[in-house]
Amino acid sequence: MPGMTLTKTSLIAGVWQGSVIGHFDGPPSLRVTHLNAELPGVEVKQSDHGWIVRVPIPAALISDGIQSFVIADAKTGETLDSFAILAGEALSEDIRAEMDLLRAELDMLKRAFRRHCVETT
Repeated sequence: MPGMTLTKTSLIAGVWQGSVIGHFDGPPSLRVTHLNAELPGVEVKQSDHGWIVRVPIPAALISDGIQSFVIADAKTGETLDSFAILAGEALSEDIRAEMDLLRAELDMLKRAFRRHCVETT
């Protein structure tokens, strides 16, 4: 559907929620997938300012690592939005590695700044 815009509004209690605005007849037809499998229970309800989309995330899909979900126009296949859920040990290791890299870069910048200050005085 030309002119359809999907905007995330919240992710609370395992339900992703967004709003759809655009010009179309009837509710927009959306398809939400995870690993190319369609999620059940997607709701589209009319509101004063367009349409409200609710995507319940099944607990069985939440596991270690990154779980990606894609929201697309069911008629055209056009991707409208996506979201990811990160969880588990893999996440904590990624954060620790990223923190180590940030610390190393900060130390390098501190040394370069100190050297610059000594050389310019």
